[in-house]
Amino acid sequence: MRKILVTGGTIFVSRYAAEYFAGKGDEVYVLNRNHHPQPKGTILIEADRHQLGDVLRQYAFDAVLDVTAYTGEDVSDLLDALEYSRENFKDYVLISSSAVYPETAPQPFTESQQTGLNKYWGSYGTNKIDAEEELRKRVPDAYILRPPYLYGPMNDVYREAFVFECADADRKFYLPKKGDMKLQFFHVRDLCRCMEAILDKHPLNHIFNVGNAESITIREWVEQCYRAAGHTAAYVEVHQDINQREYFSFYDYEYQLDVSRQWEMIDTTVPLEEGLKESYFWYCGHKNEVERKGYIEYIRRIL
Repeated sequence: MRKILVTGGTIFVSRYAAEYFAGKGDEVYVLNRNHHPQPKGTILIEADRHQLGDVLRQYAFDAVLDVTAYTGEDVSDLLDALEYSRENFKDYVLISSSAVYPETAPQPFTESQQTGLNKYWGSYGTNKIDAEEELRKRVPDAYILRPPYLYGPMNDVYREAFVFECADADRKFYLPKKGDMKLQFFHVRDLCRCMEAILDKHPLNHIFNVGNAESITIREWVEQCYRAAGHTAAYVEVHQDINQREYFSFYDYEYQLDVSRQWEMIDTTVPLEEGLKESYFWYCGHKNEVERKGYIEYIRRIL
């Protein structure tokens, strides 16, 4: 049994990760401000990560899974509170993002490429770069995971949930152009499997792109979401010169991660069809937890 600290623990990835490792029999502590229900089987450390004082100094962890670090300050404040040494924690895993790669870099993106500003992700990506750099400076043997779009149960982001909502209402789906743009996904359980493998195997590489090996077109993704909800998709193609984020969940930006290093940790990934069925099952029981955006209203008014 490991003693694990998960930052956050109340929403999507951090909540799923906390319950995943608790379900493995680990002693899981979650660090948050206690504004939401806590994940099952975990121990709450109630605090703001920017005002920790000596809250964490009494603890020693086998691993820190930092799911909610978005800036260099996020990382430095947590490390200051832990008084970094091998007596405070053994492993540190940071969940970063594919947004650290400039959109102008050669694709598929590899871990050895230079990070930099991506015009689609803006400060979100550059802040993630700062978090990575702060961690590598202070904990050189820490691990960093860079996923693409994450999906799965507990996802409160209005992505697959938006499509499920359209499917359940038997709406035609408004598709950017012909729907040929490709997206790369990764199931949240596979992300947790990668973290678990890092703690078990301690691979030689310390930065990993993670994701499904194959990308999928928007049209194919919508079809699979409708199918998971028990419906068949019909489309309206949108060819107007408008920002597709007004009516669709993703930027007009196609990219591909090279995830060949990932196979050092896991040798399979959840099939997208299976993962979307899990997502839909969760969505049906938690519709009020989804952070909705005004896509449907925009479609009704403008399209």
